[in-house]
Amino acid sequence: MTETRPPDPAVDQAAIAAAAARIAPFIRETPVLRLPAGALGVPAPLCLKLELLQASGSFKPRGAFNRMLAAALPPAGVIAASGGNHGAAVAYAARALQVPAEIFVPEVTGAAKRARIEAYGARLVVGGATYEEARLAAEQRAAETGALGVHAYDQAEVLAGQGTLARELAAQAPEVTHVLVATGGGGLIGGIAAWFAGSSVQVISVEPEGCPTLATALRAGRPVPAPVGGLAADSLGARQVGALMFPIAARHVAAAVLVPDAAIRAAQQRLWDGCRLLAEPGGATALAALLAGAWVPPPGARVGVIICGGNAAPGSLDGVG
Repeated sequence: MTETRPPDPAVDQAAIAAAAARIAPFIRETPVLRLPAGALGVPAPLCLKLELLQASGSFKPRGAFNRMLAAALPPAGVIAASGGNHGAAVAYAARALQVPAEIFVPEVTGAAKRARIEAYGARLVVGGATYEEARLAAEQRAAETGALGVHAYDQAEVLAGQGTLARELAAQAPEVTHVLVATGGGGLIGGIAAWFAGSSVQVISVEPEGCPTLATALRAGRPVPAPVGGLAADSLGARQVGALMFPIAARHVAAAVLVPDAAIRAAQQRLWDGCRLLAEPGGATALAALLAGAWVPPPGARVGVIICGGNAAPGSLDGVG
């Protein structure tokens, strides 16, 4: 019996390095915050990658800029569907590159994220109850106008752009042995896993119990639909992981764990109390794995945690904790 070879990854270190050079004039090198063992109630030393300080408030501009700079931009500009953060990033990048942008969001997208998208000058459209409905509406609109589609996670240029975060982290914190990453559609963890492929660094996926997209795909052996719901659904609520990231994740993601909404909320509160960082639920999900015991650092681990988004309204944690 002939063994079927998995498809070659859509993204590798060379593509990520090229993306880093391409987008460098437009994005921020976000800082890391090193914390000793015991900080935030975690027994291992932590290195928080503060990507919530990225332009537009999340990691998303990395992929958005790479997709747009690698393409010929049509007169109609760009179009995207998003739970909020990707839409803000595309709107931000479109304004920087002086092209029109149209962003489709689902009804679940909060007021703060809608306002940010519109503040960057994009046309905002509520395209249905779920991200999937917004995505289909955006694709139909792109076919009508000829605008360039910028997918939230399932394009090679987007994956390579998100992978620049891992390249940056590796240079800033070479001591890190494990990296915890919140997963939705998989663009971020796909890019990160592609950068660390072949190294000793282990990449750990963390998902809300209400959005078990990668965990479901890994069990099935392929991307399949998964439930969408819960506290972080606006940023991590893709119906299924991208086809391009899945082979990368299947090869190079060491574990995929799930956390309850209560742990995500506790992680938000811990980041605020301990570091004065206001992370949105999706941005705090990776840390929640450590607080809930969903992933336990092995002896000697030096853990990197991606704090990937900060688009939460001031006061959103009032009365919590």
